Amino acid sequence: MRQRLEERLNKLKSEFESGQKMLSELDAKAGNLRETLLRISGAIQVLEEELKESPGSATGSAGVPPAESSEGDKS
Repeated sequence: MRQRLEERLNKLKSEFESGQKMLSELDAKAGNLRETLLRISGAIQVLEEELKESPGSATGSAGVPPAESSEGDKS
């Protein structure tokens, strides 16, 4: 009986350690995802502000025209 309890205890401890490791990894991934979303949010804000400042303009703030279509010349 004691041996079964010790085996179960060891198995539970192992599962607990595994769960803690997984939780730690997921916390790290969540932190990385938050940082990525923050960068994306900042980029969105910059682009929205740029579009508000120059409505209908064919050039950006650097005076560079938008990129040409990648479809090539069809003439």
